Amino acid sequence: MPPVPPTARDLGIPVKGVSWARLHPGQTADGKPSLLISMGQNNGGLFVLDVDLATGACRQFAVRDRVHSTFPTAAFRSLRSGILYIGSAWDGRLHRFDANHPERGIEDLGRIDETGTFGLGLTEDAAGALWIGSYPGAILTRFDPATGRFTRYGRKDNLDEYLYPIAGDDGSMAAQVKFVRPHIILIDPTTGAHREVGPAITDPTDKSQYLKLFKGTDRRLYLDSHAGKFLVEELLLTPVTEIPPPLPGVQATYKHGYQLPAEMPGGWTATFLDDRMNGTGPCRKVLLANRDPFIPSRTLTLDWVGGGSNLHVLDVGAGGDLYGSSYLPNRLFRASPDGSRIEDLGDHSFAGGEAYSLATLDGKVWLASYPEARLSVFDPTRPVRFGNTAHDNPRDLGRLDTVSYRPNAMITTPVLSAAGSAPVAERLWMGSCPDYGLRHGTLAWYEPKTGAHRSHRTIVPDLTPAALLWLPDLKQILIGLSIEAGTGVSVTRLQGGFALWDAVQDELVWSGDGGLADLADVNSLAPDGKGLVYALLGRGDQVVAAGAPTIRPRLALFDPARRIVVDSAWLPEDFGPLSWHGLHSLRVGPGGVVYGATGYCLFRIKPGTCAVERVWQPDTPPERTGTVWLTHSTPNAIDVAGPIIGSQFYFATGWRLRVLTLPE
Repeated sequence: MPPVPPTARDLGIPVKGVSWARLHPGQTADGKPSLLISMGQNNGGLFVLDVDLATGACRQFAVRDRVHSTFPTAAFRSLRSGILYIGSAWDGRLHRFDANHPERGIEDLGRIDETGTFGLGLTEDAAGALWIGSYPGAILTRFDPATGRFTRYGRKDNLDEYLYPIAGDDGSMAAQVKFVRPHIILIDPTTGAHREVGPAITDPTDKSQYLKLFKGTDRRLYLDSHAGKFLVEELLLTPVTEIPPPLPGVQATYKHGYQLPAEMPGGWTATFLDDRMNGTGPCRKVLLANRDPFIPSRTLTLDWVGGGSNLHVLDVGAGGDLYGSSYLPNRLFRASPDGSRIEDLGDHSFAGGEAYSLATLDGKVWLASYPEARLSVFDPTRPVRFGNTAHDNPRDLGRLDTVSYRPNAMITTPVLSAAGSAPVAERLWMGSCPDYGLRHGTLAWYEPKTGAHRSHRTIVPDLTPAALLWLPDLKQILIGLSIEAGTGVSVTRLQGGFALWDAVQDELVWSGDGGLADLADVNSLAPDGKGLVYALLGRGDQVVAAGAPTIRPRLALFDPARRIVVDSAWLPEDFGPLSWHGLHSLRVGPGGVVYGATGYCLFRIKPGTCAVERVWQPDTPPERTGTVWLTHSTPNAIDVAGPIIGSQFYFATGWRLRVLTLPE
């Protein structure tokens, strides 16, 4: 009788948070104040809240396609009609909610553009038409609410991918292009033709350079910049000495959300009290304040119900518990290995995205999060109270430099003297992708006992650290390198690499391909226990979206002492593509056997070789939309590869924490 294949068990849903939360104040047709709120989530899709301004009770309206329309990346409530328009990710569709007709729910108006995966900016012109910028491609689209017709004008930049349009009431139209070379374009609304004008940001790391394109209180367009102040007049940029303040209630081109809080009838404004960063905090408390100082403010408690947030990193931490982070919002969770206790511990960082890597040191759990590669720490022995002071727990420690952005990997090493004496302290090492619009990743370290830290840029040109492994015999760190650049930047090379870093001298020792041709990104590393290292090579969605061709995943066995690949093998085709970023996907199991994962297959490696045996693969390949693999739409996808504890392999499928007993 053939052996019974293993079965995965669900342990629970650790986090039910929201992201991209925005307040949309306005009024209904009868002139009454109205507050709508748009929120995103993975399980159940985006939704709109119609808030009772007296009690905070919410009528909750779900999007029709609850699998693909997950995040309201662009949202704008018309100042004319009061209708709320939403551009969704990752399906790039336009939606409409009318508070005067809530019985219609959230209406799906269609694809914004055939190639765009999400909307970025929404603006309304004097005639009531909507103009939408989409990613990727910095695409411009016009939508006429009266006819329901889309007019698509295509790309507005050959290099950048992000476009934020804005319309003046005088017929002027402009847009801000981001992030590689941020600049301004003026648009002819009759033809969609455009031309670049004014100053550009030539160095995104130079914070003295800035561009703020906005609609003023006189309803005309202005540019405030490092090179001066300008008025947009049709297809011209005219220097001016004074500019008016921004018009409240217009979607900003330079930040998420609106220009200034907009007023509702009666002089009321609404503000989140618990939004940490760009709508990814708890988003349960809303302050209603009146411009009349004699009218007391009120705090509303919202009663929305979440379905589940995708998990993004998972590992064993202090005390043997499981720790991890969710994805937009970035919340810390803890679970006992048997699943009897699962806790959402709340915010652990002012980085609202997600933790990319996790390590345990001195009985504490350390996390590195996007954006800004912010470092945070949690002490399980202390009460939970998030902040950034020594009294807080978890504590946000901030950035280690001004370039690191997506912290792909983090490990701990002893601090050794040049003579190789006994370690005097421990260090955390973080490998990161650079900020939006930049190239060349970073390797940084931090010493918890002293607070000392240092960061190294451009370990190897045009490459980013994606995986780190401490080699105690060599006193070196093996770095797996990816071709990933900052978001919005096209890749310039197709070959990843290996590097060796001297942890004592704090310098690069060697880099290369180990003699392996067609070396893709080195996404994960694991020791074989005999001085060699397994590497999983592949190409994640973020790299494919930046222009790299897809490539089958491959295993390599690397000898760090000789700096060569001694064996390699392509994974079987039916293991499927590496349909996710692939980080942390090699894990050491019982007896030192190394296990690996693709997006929907768990396998183990025959020791000393690159031969693999399928352990668990119950599903067909995941669905693909554009450049995004929707692994959470496959019931058994391995979205996050977690640790192996005993004979138990822990992983996440979307928002679900799961466990699989490994066969003997």
